[in-house]
Amino acid sequence: MSGVWVFKNGVVRLENPASSKNHKALLYIPSKEVITSYSSLEGKLLSLGWERYYDDPTLLQFHKRNSLNLISIPKDFSSFNSMHMYDIVIKNREAFKVIDAINQDN
Repeated sequence: MSGVWVFKNGVVRLENPASSKNHKALLYIPSKEVITSYSSLEGKLLSLGWERYYDDPTLLQFHKRNSLNLISIPKDFSSFNSMHMYDIVIKNREAFKVIDAINQDN
């Protein structure tokens, strides 16, 4: 097991920069909250005027009224990747950004 032991905020953890260097996370800018679940993401999107769209049972989809925009993400959060994150950012530039997961606590 290789990596670096990091002590931060009273917690010690082993970080392996090589294995997680490409891991991304979605950050909700107003609260500086990293999105860790779909329930959290859905709440943020609903507050921004997005509505659930129930057309495809394999996807979670959100639509904004008076717009052609549609956000489609896989139902399984473990399949949520940077491509989906960037789609959300493009459609909500002031509210979200994609960050490196290693730097999420900074």
